[in-house]
Amino acid sequence: MHIGSHLSFSKGYMKMAKDAESIGANAFQYFSRNPRGGALKEFDAADAGAMVSYCKERDFAPYLVHAPYVYNACSADEGLRDYAARSMAEDLQRQQEIENSLYVFHPGSHVGQGVERGIDQIAKALDSAMFDGISTTVLLETMSGKGSEVGSRFEELAQIISKAKYGKYIGVCFDTCHTYSAGYDIVNSLDSVLDEFDKTIGLERLKAVHLNDSMTPFNSHKDRHAKIGEGSLGLEGIVAFINHPKLRDKPFYLETPNDLDGYAAEIALLRGKAV
Repeated sequence: MHIGSHLSFSKGYMKMAKDAESIGANAFQYFSRNPRGGALKEFDAADAGAMVSYCKERDFAPYLVHAPYVYNACSADEGLRDYAARSMAEDLQRQQEIENSLYVFHPGSHVGQGVERGIDQIAKALDSAMFDGISTTVLLETMSGKGSEVGSRFEELAQIISKAKYGKYIGVCFDTCHTYSAGYDIVNSLDSVLDEFDKTIGLERLKAVHLNDSMTPFNSHKDRHAKIGEGSLGLEGIVAFINHPKLRDKPFYLETPNDLDGYAAEIALLRGKAV
């Protein structure tokens, strides 16, 4: 089982790898830059290379690199759309230097333009940010549907992929809190949800899972992560999820409100429940 958590990139690549190992993880996620935006840090090739070697020896899952929250590829403001596309392009060029990585981003909010317009703009941003020879798979995150978010329905994600020039290099990160809050009952009807995902997008495109409980009820359209077993999904529902035959080989990345000790406890708990 590959499972890990979100870690701080502030002290470098190798520090993240060692922090991950210290909490029993063999996977981890980090932000490409400050989650509220800003310039990329200077790239330390030696530190990144050491991390790659260290994690390869320990059979780590792909590094999941999360785009900052401020990117909105379908903003009504052309300047904000351009900023998102340019910044994603910078992020993805950086990831070319690090093998075995995935890049996940929130598709964005159409802010009154309409879902179809938002989908077109997101696909256009991806066409601008991606390039021939890209080695990193870009992941659209499943969203909760708060406000004017795009990506809370599987059909919307499928449309973005089909419209994007580099669609064959695009996959999905399945967020358990978001998807449950969006109205997909992964607690009581997991088989049917996965069947719908497979029919609409294709399970082969599900490359990563954000494993979170939810502070809010089913179909609430809220984005409020809870610790494992302390929310509306519940421990039993999450254990059934990680052990599902179609999911148990996927890499799981915790985004629960925790410190390192809390993540270590959740990882140990879930490893003890994995089959």
